[in-house]
Amino acid sequence: MELTAQQIRDAVAGKLSRYYGAEVGNAVPAQVYKAVSLCVRDLLMAKKQIFNAAARKQGAKRVYYLCMEFLIGRNLRNNLSNLGLEKLFKKALAADGFDLAELYEIEADPGLGNGGLGRLAACFMDALAAQNYPAMGFTLRYEYGLFKQKIVDGRQIELPDEWLDSGEAWTVPRNDRAFTVRFGGEVREVWEEGRLKIRYENCTALEAFPYDLMLSGEGGDAVSVLRLWGVRAAAQGFDMAYFSHGDYAAALLRETEAQLLTKVLYPSDEHEVGKTLRISQQYALVSASLQNILKEHMLYYGSIETLPDKTAIHVNDTHPALAAPELMRLLLDEHGFSWEKAWDFTTRILHYTNHTVMAEALEQWGEELIKSRLPRVHMILREINNRFLKEEWERFPGDLARQERMSIFGGGQVRMANLAVIAARRVNGVSALHSDIIKQSVFRDFYEMSPDKFLNVTNGIAHRRWLCQANPRLDKLIAGLIGDGYRRDAGELKKLAAFKGDKSVLASLADIKLRNKTDFADFVKREQNFTLNPEARFDTQIKRLHEYKRQLLNVLKIISLYLDLRDDPDADVTPQAFIFGAKAAASYAHAKRVIALINALSAQIGQNKKIKGKLDVLFLENYNVSRAERLIPASEVSQQISLAGKEASGTSNMKFMLNGALTIGTLDGANVEMREAVGEGDIFIFGLTARGVEDLWRQGYYASAYYTGNARIRRIVDALKTGFAGESFADIANYLVANQIFSDPYMCLADFGAYMAAHEKLDALYKKPGAWNKKALLNIAESGRFAADRSIREYAEKVWDLKPVKI
Repeated sequence: MELTAQQIRDAVAGKLSRYYGAEVGNAVPAQVYKAVSLCVRDLLMAKKQIFNAAARKQGAKRVYYLCMEFLIGRNLRNNLSNLGLEKLFKKALAADGFDLAELYEIEADPGLGNGGLGRLAACFMDALAAQNYPAMGFTLRYEYGLFKQKIVDGRQIELPDEWLDSGEAWTVPRNDRAFTVRFGGEVREVWEEGRLKIRYENCTALEAFPYDLMLSGEGGDAVSVLRLWGVRAAAQGFDMAYFSHGDYAAALLRETEAQLLTKVLYPSDEHEVGKTLRISQQYALVSASLQNILKEHMLYYGSIETLPDKTAIHVNDTHPALAAPELMRLLLDEHGFSWEKAWDFTTRILHYTNHTVMAEALEQWGEELIKSRLPRVHMILREINNRFLKEEWERFPGDLARQERMSIFGGGQVRMANLAVIAARRVNGVSALHSDIIKQSVFRDFYEMSPDKFLNVTNGIAHRRWLCQANPRLDKLIAGLIGDGYRRDAGELKKLAAFKGDKSVLASLADIKLRNKTDFADFVKREQNFTLNPEARFDTQIKRLHEYKRQLLNVLKIISLYLDLRDDPDADVTPQAFIFGAKAAASYAHAKRVIALINALSAQIGQNKKIKGKLDVLFLENYNVSRAERLIPASEVSQQISLAGKEASGTSNMKFMLNGALTIGTLDGANVEMREAVGEGDIFIFGLTARGVEDLWRQGYYASAYYTGNARIRRIVDALKTGFAGESFADIANYLVANQIFSDPYMCLADFGAYMAAHEKLDALYKKPGAWNKKALLNIAESGRFAADRSIREYAEKVWDLKPVKI
């Protein structure tokens, strides 16, 4: 972009004057941050308009990405970096006495996501823009995000995540795009003008209205738009009679109900009220988004008949699976399609990515809930299911078991994964292993029916954000060695392998890691008043806290190391710091107890200075994208230790690999492909395979046998009963061994011995810095295959039939 520093200064001054009544000389940093953000937003809007005009002129097909969360991280640095304007803005702001780095810290992480699902969606929006694919993402505008995590007395406390104060500068209200979403009531079918029409009676009509947040991609002409839906009561929902009589609560009932839909991400569904809110959120997202898609298609192309040729809609996980019946509803009821034509359009337009084989995440909602909350959708779901099962009966007559497995309805539940698979043109897993598992187990019947529908697209990460932006020291080193072409083509990182024997390069790599560790230790001291030794090995596990992720297995290892040092504080060991970052769902009692255990163990270690000098544990509070951008470049070991067969892919493993951390993990998710990339010698794989886990369950897994038969495990479990920092964790000990049949459901004890052996092997390698740094360099060199750019090209070619726009 042809800009000068003076133009930037003038633009910032103009925003300060117009929006805040301030001048450069008296503006506070928060005002300057917002003024700068508004200037960058204007640049993105102008760029978007140019790109969209070109896309319309070329009749380009567009992809619409539906996801309940987009964990985008901070916007200012990311957009300036991708636009190539960071240095220029830094210079312009410095001329007026402002530090761009300080302005970055004012911005809160947008509360639009939680974990890997949302971060993947954000990385994909970046890659779509960088490669000139026309794309729009849709989600809800959560006022308080998931929650802000606070650790009080070692326990997680959930607070509202108030991000909109700094985040609103990035969003553009679109008052021209509001749509009605209906809940409840009754549906009446009437014949008018020779065709069936649907009438809604006694329903609650809410209005979804959008805010656009624009996301750039480095080197691309495109701007990806993330459309965030707010929800309010429709005008007729305000009851003047109640208000006039002083019953203000009743008058505002509809408005209160509407606002609840966008308060928080993933409200607890442990109760019926929560379930109702969750399904209402999901329907509001898909209904508003699909109405929007159809309206814009008609504006651009003038005819609904071209919809399948110009539109790909991607259902990311099961949360937006109601897109199928909702698209049918719109085509049937609003556009007068026959059932056959509407279903043909739907099954050519929709695509589905499965992200888990965990039964609890393959969503199911009570049929009565769907029927009462979404009566028209329920009618359409029933018809979809009846027609599908009739076709299957003709293929496999008499196979009632198959009918039951493949049905959308079963046991009083609506199976959202079955719905998504039935309606999708393409279904993909997110790693080679995961895709095989869903074809051979979770969706086996569907795969046998339509094998061509299923494929694999391994996940990818925004390598420019996670290396170029998050680790500028390493970025500078790599660019000096192989040039900066890898920023556009991550495959060029392979050129680094030529330097595996260069001692000066390996020494530089080690120095960068130490400086990053020092920066992170300083950050933790400021934020949590926790002292980390930068000379210790930083061993990190950052994942949503869940039993299958097995943070507990990591903790059992640390307890063993602690007990050894308690017995022999003078033992000659490599100092090591174990760092955790994760949020546990507010209602997930066991996960929250693991957080308490981690913090109690940390406190226990902190009471003995001699042990703390050799072993340390940190729980990083309120883990989010901006904190990950500090921690990942500082980490030397990446913990990817989920029970084999449970992790679909993982993306933190890719970010660590890109930044030169070595992986210790099970043969699960993308770890399989990482091992293929670097070879068995450069990754520490341990434990049961996915097949081994299945075999052990069939044979009968008795965790208590490991307790009675292994002195080391028995010592650790007994230590849990005694406790740490004055608190017993007998409940976790009982979870592991008390019940012979259901203890240790994710086989921590079965994998413990192999895990310790892998840790000891890793520890021995770390004592040889040259060998360690060589493996770190080779991991970076082979990480290019895990770039989101590659993932998006595969989706475009194999799934969406999407072409980049040429400008």
